[in-house]
Amino acid sequence: MLTRGVLGSVLVLLGGLVVSPLPRSVPILGGEQLAVLREHTAGRMVGLAVVLVGLGLLAHAWLALCRSVAGAGDGAAQDVALGLVRRAALLWSVPLLPAPPLFSRDGWSYAAQGMLVQVGVSPYEHGPGVLTGPIVEAVDPRWMATPAPYGPLPLIFGDLGAGLTGNPWALVVGHRMVALIGLVLLAWAVPRMAAWTGAGPALASAVVLASPLMVANGVGGLHNDLLMVGLMAAALVAAVERGWVAGAVLGGLAAAVKLPGGLICVLVVLVSLPAGALLVDRLRRTALVAAVSVGALVGTGLLWGLGVGWVDALGVPASIDTLLSAPTQVGRVLDWASATLGTGLQPTAFRDLVRTLAMVALVALAGWTVLRRPTGDPPGAVRGAAVLVGATLLLSPVVHLWYLLWLVPFLAALRLGRAGTAALVAVCVLAGLVAPLDSSLHGAYLAVVGGALTVAALVAVLLLTRHGRERVRTIAEAGLVKVP
Repeated sequence: MLTRGVLGSVLVLLGGLVVSPLPRSVPILGGEQLAVLREHTAGRMVGLAVVLVGLGLLAHAWLALCRSVAGAGDGAAQDVALGLVRRAALLWSVPLLPAPPLFSRDGWSYAAQGMLVQVGVSPYEHGPGVLTGPIVEAVDPRWMATPAPYGPLPLIFGDLGAGLTGNPWALVVGHRMVALIGLVLLAWAVPRMAAWTGAGPALASAVVLASPLMVANGVGGLHNDLLMVGLMAAALVAAVERGWVAGAVLGGLAAAVKLPGGLICVLVVLVSLPAGALLVDRLRRTALVAAVSVGALVGTGLLWGLGVGWVDALGVPASIDTLLSAPTQVGRVLDWASATLGTGLQPTAFRDLVRTLAMVALVALAGWTVLRRPTGDPPGAVRGAAVLVGATLLLSPVVHLWYLLWLVPFLAALRLGRAGTAALVAVCVLAGLVAPLDSSLHGAYLAVVGGALTVAALVAVLLLTRHGRERVRTIAEAGLVKVP
């Protein structure tokens, strides 16, 4: 099982060298065979096939891991199972540490933004396009002229890395190591949250730490989202075990990665109050948590000389339409109907309106949560986090596949029942397998079609065969037994 997963990760690395964007000047492209594979559609299809086989092996190993730890009892048996999960997550991640950013170009943007800070140029006022040389060769042209929409924390790490080297590949590996801090935080926080709700800590950790979704998008993709959600989960646990100040600081640092991370502060307020807290207590604690978390967010930027320029750049991600954003798709349908009827409205009038209404609804939900949900209830706080983060994904103007990383840790820590657990397992498999079918294929539509057919076949084998259904059923039914 562990060896199978390691082999899968190695194949993902090898195939990723073919399908992932690389700076033109990196020495590895000097090899004739790799260059030929990358330059032709047939070669990219071979690379994609290798990646998908690797992800299929990872998914098969992960399902076996989940089934192995699903039946673990309490006490020593649960500790042994949890150790196995953490060992699997480590072994399956290590082969991907030297990989370039997989299935997304975001990592190259991170490296360039860190270099901007290092040379004294504000990434909140200028895009990577003001730089020259290898550092920008693999940055997505779409983002070359746009400022960084991230908080100060990843830019600080990027600045520190750029102070040591200008090699873009070394810098993205450094950013992957930073992202893996989030994985370590999740390894610490998820078992604790699962213990609150009566879920199995080992199974919850397996779903979060070692799934194809995590390996492909969190480790391989090295997105900032992994660090953000690790800080979010740690904030909730710290609020229970260390008090609201610790929770608020970590929540502020989560927002200092990406602003949605600050939503966890709503649950920090609730979980840190005694049961049955009065409205005035809720409001007082909300003000205090807000002051500390905003202080951590703003103070981090001010201390490093970055300021709060991220506020002006918050709209950058929403400058594109993503298929996974429900408000965007609803708005686009209404805009199409408007154009068909000849109303004369702006082409994006309804899209912008629906997005705005969705954001208002999200703010209202956060307000209702802090005013109405039970206080002093750690299991309820995990459920509240799942609801609030899930609503954020549903109502956001832009949603990428890796945004699922925000939600899975809180769902996995709940006792979802048979259907819910089976659905979560299936989503983690599918989201991992489809990760390579993105813009990194450079318009190789034949490769995308072939990859989609391969994914369909892998899903059928892993989840829909009799053996696959039995394996998922065993995992799902384990969630029905309360762990003492």
